[in-house]
Amino acid sequence: MTAPFAVPVTVRGYETDTQGHLNQAVYLNYAEHARWSLLQTAGIRQADLLARDVGPVALETTIRFRRELLAGEEVEVTCAFEWGEGKTFRIHQLVRKADGTVAAEVEAVGGIMDLEARRLIADPRELFKDLATDPALFGL
Repeated sequence: MTAPFAVPVTVRGYETDTQGHLNQAVYLNYAEHARWSLLQTAGIRQADLLARDVGPVALETTIRFRRELLAGEEVEVTCAFEWGEGKTFRIHQLVRKADGTVAAEVEAVGGIMDLEARRLIADPRELFKDLATDPALFGL
């Protein structure tokens, strides 16, 4: 099995809370950044999705906080897709410190919405296969 897609992020001081650690809401930003970076690396631009009148939607997100992150720390945010048979998919993500310690686990359920019909499309895997120049990054 290949390693999941990952992007580096540096924790910025303005992202910390009054305790001096990364604000809990910022973990979502890091996870979203990794997801969009994966799409872009796989060859899918936001403009490509809009041209098809579709867009990704978050249906559920769970964050498990494991260790605090402080300003200046370098982390890696991973992103791995898990495909089922229906309209949704799962995204498994880790926020990992430079020493390998897992700071947070992010699990999400997403789908692809038809922006005109305002409904999820039937098979998001096929859309990703069709649009991506490197569908293997999605495990396809």
